Amino acid sequence: MPVPGHMPWHFHVRPAIYSTRLRGEKGAGAVKDHIWQRVVDIGNYILKSGATVRDTAKVFGVSKSTVHKDVTERLPKVNAQLATEVKKILEVNKAERHLRGGEATRQKFRIKHPVA
Repeated sequence: MPVPGHMPWHFHVRPAIYSTRLRGEKGAGAVKDHIWQRVVDIGNYILKSGATVRDTAKVFGVSKSTVHKDVTERLPKVNAQLATEVKKILEVNKAERHLRGGEATRQKFRIKHPVA
């Protein structure tokens, strides 16, 4: 028996800060609009600075996995042209990563064991 003045759970409405659908992503429900803004911001940052996924994650305070998902899955849905440009930069970064890793090891070794 319904309680007077009480609405059943299925009559409650979602808060206005949520979008109704996830713009094409499956199974995730509603996403706050700030995520879509972050996706575009991350894409623009990588395009302007040529930053790596790791550096971008540090700047935006998210994980590397989040940055990767943002630029590979979400960004093409929001801005396909930007996604294409970002993908080119990330491919260059990936091709050069063995060089950056070697340089980091060399610097680490020089600090710990300076040559007299």
